Amino acid sequence: MREIKEYLKTVNSVLDTVPVEKIYKIINIFIDAYNNRKQIFLFGNGGSAATSSHFACDLGKGVETPDSKRFKVYSLADCVPLMTAWANDTNYEFIFSRQMENFIEKGDIAFALSGSGNSKNVLNALELAREKGALTIGLTGFSGGKMKDLCDICIIVENNNMQQIEDVHMILCHVIFSRIRDRLSVD
Repeated sequence: MREIKEYLKTVNSVLDTVPVEKIYKIINIFIDAYNNRKQIFLFGNGGSAATSSHFACDLGKGVETPDSKRFKVYSLADCVPLMTAWANDTNYEFIFSRQMENFIEKGDIAFALSGSGNSKNVLNALELAREKGALTIGLTGFSGGKMKDLCDICIIVENNNMQQIEDVHMILCHVIFSRIRDRLSVD
């Protein structure tokens, strides 16, 4: 019982250190992307892939507006045949960048999730997005890894426990989504 309380206490203390002003900026950027019909590409590996899929679902379906306009949002972790084809025919480090390269345009958003901040496939996708003039946003952990230098906005969950980092990433995605949903349903 004590271990469970300690785990939850740690996640709570990490949440208290999250820079709220960065979350607010991300919300505004996403709303601008929605209003300007820009695309949002989400990607990550493992638990971060699951979070990117979940976040894409929330944004793509969960935002109800009077004009029924939807977010143009894609999780690059969702098409297993395409990811494995790129991994097999090139290299695993290109599974996200190769999917994105034909679609991403200036002003779009590349939203990366990586606990370590050092996954080569995530870094390659961020580099491509920067080359194409897209905004780069990231959620990472530990000390941010190489990813923090490739993001226009990066929230680093300063923790060394991958599961707790992923817990906080999911909570942040839910915070971003719920505030966007509430603001767009009023505007």
